Parts: sequence; structure tokens; C-alpha cells
Amino acid sequence: MAKKKTKFMCQSCGYESAKWMGKCPGCGEWNTMVEDVSITGKQPRKTFTHTPEGSSVKATPLVSVKSIQEPRVETKSGELNRVLGGGVVPGSLILIGGDPGIGKSTLLLQVSSQLAETKNKVLYISGEESVKQTKLRSDRLNVTSENLYVYAETNLESIHHSIEQLSPDFVVIDSIQTVYHPEVTSAPGSVTQVRECTAELMRIAKMKNIAIFIVGHVTKEGSIAGPRILEHMVDTVLYFEGERHHTYRILRAVKNRFGSTNEMGIFEMKETGLEEVLNPSEIFLEERSQGAAGSTVVASMEGTRPVLVEIQALVTPTSFNNPRRMATGVDQSRVSLLMAVLEKRVGLLLQQQDAYLKVAGGVRLDEPAIDLAVAISIASSFKDKPSSGTDCIIGEVGLTGEIRRVSRIEQRVQEAAKLGFKRVFIPANNIGGWKFPEDIQVVGVSDVNEALKKVLGD
Repeated sequence: MAKKKTKFMCQSCGYESAKWMGKCPGCGEWNTMVEDVSITGKQPRKTFTHTPEGSSVKATPLVSVKSIQEPRVETKSGELNRVLGGGVVPGSLILIGGDPGIGKSTLLLQVSSQLAETKNKVLYISGEESVKQTKLRSDRLNVTSENLYVYAETNLESIHHSIEQLSPDFVVIDSIQTVYHPEVTSAPGSVTQVRECTAELMRIAKMKNIAIFIVGHVTKEGSIAGPRILEHMVDTVLYFEGERHHTYRILRAVKNRFGSTNEMGIFEMKETGLEEVLNPSEIFLEERSQGAAGSTVVASMEGTRPVLVEIQALVTPTSFNNPRRMATGVDQSRVSLLMAVLEKRVGLLLQQQDAYLKVAGGVRLDEPAIDLAVAISIASSFKDKPSSGTDCIIGEVGLTGEIRRVSRIEQRVQEAAKLGFKRVFIPANNIGGWKFPEDIQVVGVSDVNEALKKVLGD
């Protein structure tokens, strides 16, 4: 006989407890424990996508499986195609997360329109807006395709029934936190509901070879709400980032089973929707002030794309017992490490200096190739000596002060030459074995002291 069992589950990490607690022992978050009532006993749960009677599935030797190159479906957005690894893979489950009002629904409605215009049948399911509200958004975005179908529903059984009737090529679920499984007693948006609904959508995508986009809400820390297993279940995880008061948006891939991770696409939010930015380096450098101390330019790799961004540093005498170290866009621990290298290997007295570092444009850089540019920005601000506005700096800094080689140096240098930079400073070990662009001077440096002398003229 089935019995009801009450338990408390953390909305952030999925930790289960028999009693309510203010602080979750699993993740340390406060006020995330929510009551969850489940039914125990021998009650087989109905699965919408069950195996038909008479069919049998057997294990197959891997060597006997034929290799089939699954064709990707390209959208009209080159930035989205780049982030997805070349296009949408049929049968994949794609999760898109982002802050409220950042433009997730706008992006997916535009993508749905682009896919529908190429004679693909697209079903847009909205659990947050009515059909009329979705129509108002589509009028603003000039979406008029006849192959785009809209359905306002949150019941997963009804959603599955509409997919069976329509047989679409692509499905958009906006959002997964509003969808509920009718046989799960938890409230919509709970850990159990999100997990069960995502698992069911994954089965639908794989069995019917339908590419499904699902929108996920994010927590105040910026991670996707719900259990951590949600990101493990899907094929691709995309984060839509950007400041609400700025027009530029960044679409970043943090997981992709069908392409490279850490790819980045840049969009600009306009009155008629999102437009892709073809050359993001120009955007990040357009407001750069020439001749300012503490400013350098680095060529960073975002996936397979080189992007030139400006790194700004401000070093001032401190008025506190412990000097402040603040960083935006880079890891603060990396800044402290590089300041220690400058103090020990170069002799800069930074112990009584506050240091503030920022990556212009809202980009976050986490690769080692930005080390040399960060170190020179700090030294430039400390000495009040600006570097040349036509210099680009690339290199990883070791603890002994050496400049270590970086990957994909050719692409970085070519991007700097394309944007009109006259000199590029790279690790000495990266010189050789490739042809330099004709209109840029490539200078090799082996340690931090040599780099400071050549860049700042010390």
C-alpha cells in the first residue's frame, strides 16, 4: 500500500533531511530547505515515452555500430552557431541560463523564427507567458513564420501529447522551473520536479530525435537553479550574461558534448531584438583612452576565437593597515600572486599600495596568457608610466619571473595585426616555427624584468 512520506529538500544542492533546517548542511545556503511530499510503496510510475510492445533492445558491439555523421542545423546567427560548435545537433537537449530580463526568451524566440524560416517545424512552449503575450513579443521582433507554433502549458503530460500530435523538429521550453510532472507531488520548480521533468524531456529528445531548448532560472550567485545533476543530464549548457544597464550580451558555453567549451558569442540588445556582433575586439577597445598609465591590451582566447580586451590597473598608497586588493573580470588570487612576483623579482614596493584591477567590457578572463598584461598594468600604474597604445602583450608569468609559452600564438598575433597594433610582446619560446604578419613587430621576452624594460622603457 502506498504511503505518503514527508521530507525536506534543499533547492540549491538537493540535500535531503527528515526535518527542516535553516542552513543546509550540504551547500551551506540559508532558507533553501523546502518540504517535499512523496509517495512510497510499489507504485510504478507511468513513463510517457515507454518502449512499444513487441520491440526488443539488445546490446550491440561497438565495432559493429556504423559511424554516421549527424548533420547540424545551422541558424542564421553565426554567433550562436559558433557557441554550439557549428549548429544545432538533432536530438540534443540544450540548457540556457541567465539572469531575469537578460534576454533569454528574446534569443530563443528569434532562434525559433530563424529555424522555422528554413522549413523546420518549431514548437515554442511558454510556461511564463500566455499565447497573446508571446504574440506581442513576436510582433516587436518581427517574427512572422508560419512554421512556428506557440503553446502555453506547464503540464508535462500535455506538453508530451502536443509534441506527439505536431511532430516538431525543434522544441523550446520556457522555462523548466514552471513545468511539472503530474505524478510528482512536489511543487513546480522544486528539485524533484526539475529533475524528473528534465529526465523526461531528455528521453523525448533522444527517442524522437528532436532538439529541445530549455530555459533555466539562475540563483542570486549566478548558477542555474535546481539540482546540480541538471547540468550533467543535458548535452549543452549555455550561460547568457551581461549587465542589464548595458546593451551587450555574452553567450558562453560551459558544457558541450558536440563541440568545444568556453566558446563565446557577443550580441547587442536593440529595440528589434538581439543582433550579433561580428568583431567583439573593436567593441571592447572602442572607448580605450590613449596614453593612460595602467592600461594594457591582451589577446585572449575565448574557445577558438581570439579576443582583444583592455586590462586596467590602479595602484595607490593605502590608508589601511592591510592594503586592499580588488579585481573585476580576473581572479583576485591571480592578482595577488603577480604582485608578489613583481615585488620579489622586480623590486617594486607594493606592500603599502592598494591595487584595483578591471577587465573593460564586462568580460571575464581566466587563462594564464593574461598574466604578463596584468603584471605590466600594475607596474605601469605604480610607476605612472603609460605603455604605447599600439602594443599588445601576451604571456604567462611563472613564480620565478619567467615568461612561459602560450597556446595558439599565431591566431592571437593575427588578431592584433588586424586591429592595427604595431607591436606585440610574446614569450621568447613562442618565436619560431611560424610566419609573422608583415605589418606588426613581434618582440620576444623571457622574463618580467626584460618585458618591463621593453614595454615601459625602464
